[in-house]
Amino acid sequence: MNPEHQKWLDQTVEDTLNPDMPICDPHQHFWDWTNYRYFLDELLEDISGGHNIRETVFVECRSMYRRDGLEEMKPLGETEFVHGIAAQSASGQYEETNVAADIVSFAALTLGAPVRPVLEAHQTASPRFRGVRHMTSFDPSEDIPNLRPFPQGLMSDTKFREGIGVLGDMGLTFDAYVYHTQLHELADLANAFPSVTVVLNHVGGPLGIGPYAGNREQVFQFWKEGISALAASPNVVVKIGGLVMPLSGFGWREQAIPVNSIELAEGTAPNYLHCIEQFGPERCMFESNWPVDKIACSYTVLWNAFKVLTKDFSPSEQADLFHDTAARVYRL
Repeated sequence: MNPEHQKWLDQTVEDTLNPDMPICDPHQHFWDWTNYRYFLDELLEDISGGHNIRETVFVECRSMYRRDGLEEMKPLGETEFVHGIAAQSASGQYEETNVAADIVSFAALTLGAPVRPVLEAHQTASPRFRGVRHMTSFDPSEDIPNLRPFPQGLMSDTKFREGIGVLGDMGLTFDAYVYHTQLHELADLANAFPSVTVVLNHVGGPLGIGPYAGNREQVFQFWKEGISALAASPNVVVKIGGLVMPLSGFGWREQAIPVNSIELAEGTAPNYLHCIEQFGPERCMFESNWPVDKIACSYTVLWNAFKVLTKDFSPSEQADLFHDTAARVYRL
């Protein structure tokens, strides 16, 4: 992390709200990129602000793939890498947070039925392995980043669906990252595989840049329809978070002073509250999307915003949103 960026973040400091509330953070990453290394020490520093983070779930980010061997087996390097960090966290030398309590890795579901030995190898690499995230986010605009080189319409591909079927056979979850324009495609996929738990990432990726800039209300209405279609499938759960990313178009990272929790809660409330209303707290889980969302706010501010958003919810609803849904879905 650029020291200047940290200096900018440090302009907005808050006390932790409701510090005793147990939290499972179901979406965090580790990586070693050029000029940006994010390992256990960096995470522990970020979560040290006072929130009661009991567990985290690692989600794939194309990190530490194997250099050699079969192409489909190279992602095993990420599971091995994160399992090592999890063991480090559990050694007793660090905080009580169970870091990477579960691991969501990548496997090429486009292999179809032959993806099974790859998934079995992930299970052998770590007993924490719980499922796969295979990105399918796509938009035809050159102004929208297609984060992985996968084609449009992938969720309808026969081989890809074979791979999804294998996840169901093995009791593994499918983390889905799509844009708001693809929510109906994902609903069709979820309906075709009712035995697979589909975890929608980042509330379905409502876009606010490129051709969608300045059209927030139109995007919101289209997004709402897709969310309602997904909520009708009982095997779909949703991660509430991710709107801090620049893709959403809020422009928080361009502010002179970083956003505070009240502003963040107010800005994200229409999307987040609609998801909770449609799915119910028992099918929703707050996520940090960390350290990606560190681009615009601190970890403490982010979780404070979730708590501001749900201050009038019942204790049982808060328990689901902050911890219990994630614990159930990922079998902690």
